[in-house]
Formats: sequence, C-alpha cells, structure tokens
Amino acid sequence: MLSTKQQKEVTDLFTSVFTLSEGEHEGNLIGKLAAKLSSAVDNEEIICFATYEQAAIIAAIFFTRLRLERKLQVYLLAPVAVDTEHQGKGIGQALIRYGLHELKNRSVDIAITYGDPSFYSKVGFEALPESVIRAPLKLTMPQGWLGQSLTQEPIPTINEPVACVKEFNDPVYW
Repeated sequence: MLSTKQQKEVTDLFTSVFTLSEGEHEGNLIGKLAAKLSSAVDNEEIICFATYEQAAIIAAIFFTRLRLERKLQVYLLAPVAVDTEHQGKGIGQALIRYGLHELKNRSVDIAITYGDPSFYSKVGFEALPESVIRAPLKLTMPQGWLGQSLTQEPIPTINEPVACVKEFNDPVYW
C-alpha cells in the first residue's frame, strides 16, 4: 500500500513527466490515472514499484491484473514514469526488470504493456497480435500492444475476452 504522501508523489511524478513529454492534457489525464491507481494499490490487482533517491520517488511503474477465464496470471505494465532529470540513465529499464522479476516470483505467466515498442523491446517485450491476446478495449495504437512470457512457455493464443481493472476501463487510455 502507498501512504497518502507517496500517493501524492506518484501522482505528481506522472503528471509532470507526461505534461513535459506529451502536453498538458495528457499530463493531467495520466496524472489522474496514477492518482486512481495509487489509491487502489492492494499488491494483488494493482501493484506499484518505485525507485527512490534521497527519500524522493524518481520513477514509478504500475502492474494491473488482466482477468481471463483461463487460469493464467496476466498483468499489464502501465503507466511508467521516470523523473525528467533522471531519464536516459537506465532507471526505468532497471525498475521494469525488477518488477518483472517480482511478477515471476509470484508465478505470473504473462506481462503485457501498451506503449512504445522501441523502448519496451529493451526489456524483453515483443509485438503481441490481438489474435493472440485481445486488449480489453479498442486500441488506438495496435503496434504498441506488446507482451512477454514470464515462464519457459510461449504466450498461448487466448480466444476469450480480457478484462482490465476498473481504473483502466476507459477508452481514453487505449
């Protein structure tokens, strides 16, 4: 669980990073999403990992459960933010690798993300056709739907609906 202070820090981080990179509208949108996710962290449906420097959060990532009828454990990695002054130093990649390692320790089968393929390929994500695993909502950028197996098995084709946590259940994020 995140303390109220940590929730505010995480929200401010996402708002700031996305405002600088994508503009004020996107910054506010992702900041509000981060606020919702931060307040709902339960370490099962919603997990948050962060990197600290001198007691301040400089990077944060969320993993949220994707629900299937099958007995597979699947999590979505999103959103991800690294403080602008700390970008380009490998902090985000290290935090993602740490989070993926923690998911493996929890016997999670598959990690999925929705973002820039050139960045996420650096941490093992590959293109994930929706014919293999469908997104919970219609994607505006299908080439950003990426996945990786966290087991020795390849990602199986899953011909069933996928449900996301309520905080992500809005077309504006997809």
